[in-house]
Amino acid sequence: MRTALILIFLQISFAGYAQVEFFTSFDGVKIAYTDEGKGNAVILVHGFITSGSSWDYTVLKKGLLQKGYRVIIPDLRGSGLSDKPNEAKFYQNNAEIKDLQGLASYLNIKKFDVVGYSRGSIVTAKWLTCDKRIKKAVLGGMGLDFTNREWGRRILFANAFAEGAVLTEEVKGAVAYAKSIHANFKALHYLQVYQPVTTVAELKEIKTKVLIIAGDKDLENGNPSELHEVIPRSKFAIIKGVHNEAYKTASFSKEIISFFK
Repeated sequence: MRTALILIFLQISFAGYAQVEFFTSFDGVKIAYTDEGKGNAVILVHGFITSGSSWDYTVLKKGLLQKGYRVIIPDLRGSGLSDKPNEAKFYQNNAEIKDLQGLASYLNIKKFDVVGYSRGSIVTAKWLTCDKRIKKAVLGGMGLDFTNREWGRRILFANAFAEGAVLTEEVKGAVAYAKSIHANFKALHYLQVYQPVTTVAELKEIKTKVLIIAGDKDLENGNPSELHEVIPRSKFAIIKGVHNEAYKTASFSKEIISFFK
């Protein structure tokens, strides 16, 4: 009986967690990532004030591995186990995009799919404009608002993590959560200040097949249907859920795995 319980525990553990590896990016910043499975590669890109571990135990990660995909999950710079430099220069000029491109090259992946969620979709959108290795991409939990360089929500969160910030009600919960996980506030500030911006004109030039997916109660980052309208080869799916829960659902996984077939 004891042996059976140990085996069950190990199976549960390995289903969610994988060994963390590191590679050194273009400017010396170390990027943490996990790499599981042996099939066609899928890179999962996490959101703000979180890390690659947010994909652990999701139906999507489990489903991709069961379907024979290779699942690669990085911690973006400033997040998780990756380096968190305290100087602005390390977040400028689309540094996160360069990290992801470098990771794919480091792993010698010639073609791959990408799933971004929340801020991960903002990063992925910019990545789509400069990397022909991406076969298909998913932009989850995102509308069109991020195309505005003066997007109020981005500025609001950048200010919230600045030194001496006066917090509004809208950001108090996020700041409290960041404190609870001992996040690096300076890194979070810079991630918002230098967040990638993809213009509507750039989105209209994307040739890659893209799935736009969001929860039916998720308009935090604008209307996802508007994003769908400007990306020529995009498909559109609405599932049940709010922003912080929709990506964990079976419906989210089902739509994406079907799209990748």
